[in-house]
Amino acid sequence: MRLIVGMSGASGVIYGIRLLEVLQRLPDVETYLVMSDSAKMNIAIETEWSANDVKALADQVYSNNDIAAKIASGSFKTEGMIIAPCAMKTLSAVANSYADCLIVRAADVTLKERRRLVLVPRETPLHTGHCELLLKASQNGAIIAPPMPAHYIIPKTIDDLVDHQVGRILDLFDLDPGLVKRWQGPQS
Repeated sequence: MRLIVGMSGASGVIYGIRLLEVLQRLPDVETYLVMSDSAKMNIAIETEWSANDVKALADQVYSNNDIAAKIASGSFKTEGMIIAPCAMKTLSAVANSYADCLIVRAADVTLKERRRLVLVPRETPLHTGHCELLLKASQNGAIIAPPMPAHYIIPKTIDDLVDHQVGRILDLFDLDPGLVKRWQGPQS
């Protein structure tokens, strides 16, 4: 299975990092990573990782300026793409097919080929313009998966919340690395 992972400039780069860590452990998954300059900056601000450490988690890494990369073509077969985190600027570009960089071009190709595109927008609160962009992206075929905490899992750490969200994202690709505490109904 081939998956493209995009990381754009929103807060929440830990979701993309953890996603790559988990995917690296799955034997039949190849990852293709593209990071915006803002994502690289946020990695340094929000985590103890370096951008190079994050790149090392992927099978292949592309510059966001490399519009000629193989992931920019629909003829390169993938299962889909995840943008985590997805900045509002990136959401806007995806929703409006404004493919001026590789992250958005790969997302646009994913949509046009009717492959799964999962957007993980990390912004709050949302104004009407954000909501309209989310609707438009969804109408174009994207799956919107904001990182909403699931409190029924009784999280003990932030990592518990991140892992649950990453597991739910991977559920969308029928991948189950064992991160999700499945709802079993109320316990008596």
